[in-house]
Amino acid sequence: MEFFTVEIDQKIATIKLNRPPANALARGVLDELSVVLDDLESNGDVRVLLIRGEGRFFSAGADIKEFTEIQSDQGFTELAQRGQKLFDRIESFPKPIIAVIHGAALGGGLELAMSCHIRFASETAKLGLPELQLGIIPGFAGTQRLPRLVGAPKAAEMMFTSEPITGKEAASLGLVNHAFSEEILFEEAYNLAKKIAAKGPIAINAVIELLQYAKGSLHEQGVEKEASLFGKVFVSEDAKEGISAFLEKRTPEFKGK
Repeated sequence: MEFFTVEIDQKIATIKLNRPPANALARGVLDELSVVLDDLESNGDVRVLLIRGEGRFFSAGADIKEFTEIQSDQGFTELAQRGQKLFDRIESFPKPIIAVIHGAALGGGLELAMSCHIRFASETAKLGLPELQLGIIPGFAGTQRLPRLVGAPKAAEMMFTSEPITGKEAASLGLVNHAFSEEILFEEAYNLAKKIAAKGPIAINAVIELLQYAKGSLHEQGVEKEASLFGKVFVSEDAKEGISAFLEKRTPEFKGK
C-alpha cells in the first residue's frame, strides 16, 4: 500500500491515511481505499473499522493539482461518480466504520467522514466544504449528506461561505457524535470500537442495512444530479480561475462565466 496502513487488534482495524502534507484525496487514494475495504470486508477477524489521518490532518480535501489534468465536464462527472460510489459503499459497509477527525476534514475529507457510520472529532478540528471558494462545488455527495446531518439552513451557510466550523460546534450540530481534546481523541474512539466489536456481527449488519432506508427518497437522484453539475461547474471560467488562484495563492476574481 502506498497511501494506507492497516493495523488489526482486538477485532478492530485501524486504517491510517498517509499522504503528506494534507492527506489529499487523489484518484489513487480512492482506488487504494477501495482495495483496503475489500480486504477488511472479507476478514473474519475484523468487526469494526477506524479511519484516521496520519500527520497534521484527517484530510484537507481533494487533490486540487489533479483537477488541472481533467479537460472535460464528463471527466469531472466521472470523478464525482467514482467518489460517490466509494463513499456510498462506506455508508453501507457491513461492518461499522468510525471516522476519527483531527486537524481538518475539509472538502472531500469531510465528505469521506460523513459517509462513515460514526464520527469523533477533536474539539479544535476544522470541518467544512470550502469548494465554492474555488468556484466549484462538492462532488462526493457532500451536498446531500451535509443537509441530512446539520439541516438545510446550516448546510447552506457552510457551503455558501466556505467557512469551516470547529469539532466542538460540529458535535453540537450533530455533524459528529462527540468532540474531545486531541490528546484523548483516538483513545475514546477506540474504546467505542471495542464496545461495538463485542456485539453480534449479524445484528450489527442488519442495523447497517436498515439505516440505509433512512437516507430519504431523493438521495439517489440528488447524488446523480450533483455529479452532473460537478462536471458542468468544473469547466466554467470561474472554476478555472478559482483553481488557478488557489494554486497561485491569490484571491480569485469570479466573473459568473
